[in-house]
Amino acid sequence: MSHAIRIHENGGPEVLRWEEIEVGDPSPGQIRLRQEAAGLNFIDVYHRTGLYKLDMPFTPGVEGAGVVEAIGPNVADLKVGDRVAYGGPIGGYAEERMIPADRVVKLPDAISSEQAAAMMLQGMTAHMLLRQVYAVKPGDTILIHAAAGGVGLIVCQWAKALGATLIGTVGSDEKADLARAHGCDHPIVYTRQDFVAEVELITNGAKLPVVYDSVGKDTFLKSLDCLAPRGMMVSFGNASGVPDPMPPNLLAQKGSLFLTRPTLYNYTNTYAELQEAASELFDMVVSGKVRVEVKQRFALCDAAEAHRALEARETSGSTVLTI
Repeated sequence: MSHAIRIHENGGPEVLRWEEIEVGDPSPGQIRLRQEAAGLNFIDVYHRTGLYKLDMPFTPGVEGAGVVEAIGPNVADLKVGDRVAYGGPIGGYAEERMIPADRVVKLPDAISSEQAAAMMLQGMTAHMLLRQVYAVKPGDTILIHAAAGGVGLIVCQWAKALGATLIGTVGSDEKADLARAHGCDHPIVYTRQDFVAEVELITNGAKLPVVYDSVGKDTFLKSLDCLAPRGMMVSFGNASGVPDPMPPNLLAQKGSLFLTRPTLYNYTNTYAELQEAASELFDMVVSGKVRVEVKQRFALCDAAEAHRALEARETSGSTVLTI
């Protein structure tokens, strides 16, 4: 019998239950995946708490990697034994799972399952942010909040490879050192530095074309003050809570700013888009331009402990649940 983490009611980490599940055989267009690792992301917390509503009960987790165990009818591009990874369909906190075949990508030999589970959602999010939502150009100076987090460290490296100057907020000197080691030119320890004032100083008052913000409530309004006229505010997470309501006129008052709230699904909706994003990500990792390092590991059955560490901001970089 296989096992998975199941959620029957919204709440704290204690609602994550380790249960036996019946997986069965794949339907048309599906594969059964024997997972080797699953990624830990803040969206898992949003699903657990009910910030993002899902039907009960459910298995959380939107990122993982493993080996194809069985193939349903009408699956042409995969075979049993293929190593694959995904970043999207929920259900990742499981030893085995069903998943649509067109939502997984084959893994290069040079990328381990742990690496893939640590980077698929986060790495393709970085691709979306830097290459699609706002196309970063050589010479751009940009701000990424939570620069020492999983997405943040990938963004720092990738943007550096694109020729940008990186400003990043972090919560401690240790995380500042980690961000700096991954290409962040100007780490700002937000617990003792005003990041708006620091951005003014670093840019000589010119401010920024784009801010990437996954923190939310604590940083949202101040981030607008970091933008140059017609700059873009990219809100892609709510680690500190949902930002307060804001009148649209505020964007005009602060310089005719743009505001977007992208989700990866809308940028990898088709199989071709998914393959293109994953291919670019794999190229960056295999070339060494982006290093994906697993900083924390928890057994899948200890997912509650992993959630507590994530919410307490005790993690840095990528975290995986091992299976």
